[in-house]
Amino acid sequence: QVQLVESGGGLVQPGGSLRLSCAASGTIFSINAMGWYRQAPGKQRELVATVTGGGSTNYADSVKGRFTISRDNAKKTVYLQMNSLKPEDTAIYYCNAQIIDRPGRWTGYWGQGTQCTVSS
Repeated sequence: QVQLVESGGGLVQPGGSLRLSCAASGTIFSINAMGWYRQAPGKQRELVATVTGGGSTNYADSVKGRFTISRDNAKKTVYLQMNSLKPEDTAIYYCNAQIIDRPGRWTGYWGQGTQCTVSS
């Protein structure tokens, strides 16, 4: 059984920074892509950023230049450094990972979500 545990959310003023972490644990043979998604009240969940096992990254246009995704494969952890935060970044942020949890099978897992609020 695999778990993704997120941490690092909170309340920050506009222009501030937050750093999110998501650690995977359990029966893990390999991890492919990892990423962050967010869901604001009344809106659909949307992609924020992804990083492949080889380190290639992809970002939503709305966060390019402000957010940085990275991963530590040894720790099975993905990070999201969020700078120059805006009120419109307020959302629940979810971690996602594509994991081989048994030979020949990829499964997508989600974390429980962490609330990030940008407000003065």
